[in-house]
Amino acid sequence: MYGRERRRHITDVLAASGRVSVTDLASGLDVSAETIRRDLSTLEAEGRLERTHGGAVPVLPGGRTERTLDARRGENVAAKQAIGRAALGLLPDAGGSILLDAGTTTARLAEALPPDHDLTVVTNSVPLADSLHRAGTDRLHLLGGQVRGLTGACVGVPVIRALDAIRVDVAFLGTNGLHGERGLTTQDPDEAAVKTAMCGAARRVVVLADSAKIGHEFLVGFAPLEAVDVLVTDAAPTGPLADALHEREIEVLLP
Repeated sequence: MYGRERRRHITDVLAASGRVSVTDLASGLDVSAETIRRDLSTLEAEGRLERTHGGAVPVLPGGRTERTLDARRGENVAAKQAIGRAALGLLPDAGGSILLDAGTTTARLAEALPPDHDLTVVTNSVPLADSLHRAGTDRLHLLGGQVRGLTGACVGVPVIRALDAIRVDVAFLGTNGLHGERGLTTQDPDEAAVKTAMCGAARRVVVLADSAKIGHEFLVGFAPLEAVDVLVTDAAPTGPLADALHEREIEVLLP
């Protein structure tokens, strides 16, 4: 197989699975790992993927620039739906309480919430609150503050103060990046501050992140891996992140 054909195969696999592994590609194509690494470097230079430790992930649309909620809704839809359904098994018993972070993956969990499950739902997301209200959620609390136009999330001191005053059973958080060393990261400092407060407001912290987030790190860290109890994702982490999760005894739940 010529180099151009190999690289086309790599981009096809990446588009289908959301990430590629040097080891798997080398084995599947019967070439050396070094050959695959050169191919990945070439594709990265062309702007067609982003290298990670041991493989590569898709280039985020718009690069490191934060994208609108509407722009992100259509990305990795099947994976996010599967993650949302899998997270249902982590809901507290009837009468319990949950915290839903703003985001497109947490939105999939919100859509899947059973109407007859007796829960108190707290969120800082205006779109999620609207959706849950329309679905007939009785005990729904919206954390009010400044609304960010890009994400529809309420941020600022009033949100953080409200989070400091509550203690929910489970917090379901989204993240832009999930990294073995830096932990959980995002682009905006205000949203990062709210996410940090959410971790402190819950007895159990569950992160919902599709595999395209794995290996990425962004401007602001909001929680170390130690703050996480469960990671729900669509593909098993590998390499340093897998080692870091294992060392910290963080449960990884796959659909």
